Amino acid sequence: MKENINPNEPNIQEIADLLTDIAAELMTAGAHTMRIIQNISRMAGKFGYFIELSVFQQSIMMTITHKEDSSNRITLIKKARSLVLNFTIVSDLSALSWDTFDKDLTFDEIKIRYHEVVTQKRMSRWLVLILVGCANAAFCALFKGDLYAIGLVFGATIVGFYLRQEMIKKHINHLIVFTTSAFVASLIAGLGYVFHLGSTPEVALASSVLYLIPGVPLINSILDIIEGHVLTGIARLVNATSLIVCIAIGLFSSMLILGLEKL
Repeated sequence: MKENINPNEPNIQEIADLLTDIAAELMTAGAHTMRIIQNISRMAGKFGYFIELSVFQQSIMMTITHKEDSSNRITLIKKARSLVLNFTIVSDLSALSWDTFDKDLTFDEIKIRYHEVVTQKRMSRWLVLILVGCANAAFCALFKGDLYAIGLVFGATIVGFYLRQEMIKKHINHLIVFTTSAFVASLIAGLGYVFHLGSTPEVALASSVLYLIPGVPLINSILDIIEGHVLTGIARLVNATSLIVCIAIGLFSSMLILGLEKL
């Protein structure tokens, strides 16, 4: 690695540190691999570098090389945090990569914009809780559930999602989180069978765990495999499949307790 002879320009270490931070944040927020590579490559090109980026389930490895001096290079490995979906961050960081190229932002401006994006206030957890409950209840209505089923699903989702939020705050293993949340939500929804509430208790039971389905990891895994990032795609697919198995275990456990295993 060579030092930059121009003191007004960021050196390769500073650029590499910032780009790996952005790549890791995109990974954590739910971006698929090709999007990460395109955004980071666009930003690196602005400073006269090209990158080789390898994205894995829990880490990112990046080699950044000067376009005019191949001996001026550095390789960094950064650990990615657990998946915390936030499409606002994905969108804002993608926009930042385009602004870097189109508006010729300086390194300091990019750094300030990046910190503004990652430190922006998230939506209220209570609002998210209510919206998820309404969305899952809407799924129940879409599947022809009656008012009793819709009410049960709404309540079950609120309790299950709140439990999930609290367990995530305590950094409990995500497999345990999904299993427990599915168990509690389906147990509450299954009360429609026990107390003979409404005419569609089966719809309530089936809809109660839909809020846990890992749609984004599944979609990203397919996109990664199609785009040639097979290892990352398979890793994401295995992780998503594990979560689906956990949901099934939680649902079946509640059915056993309620005596509904023969349904």
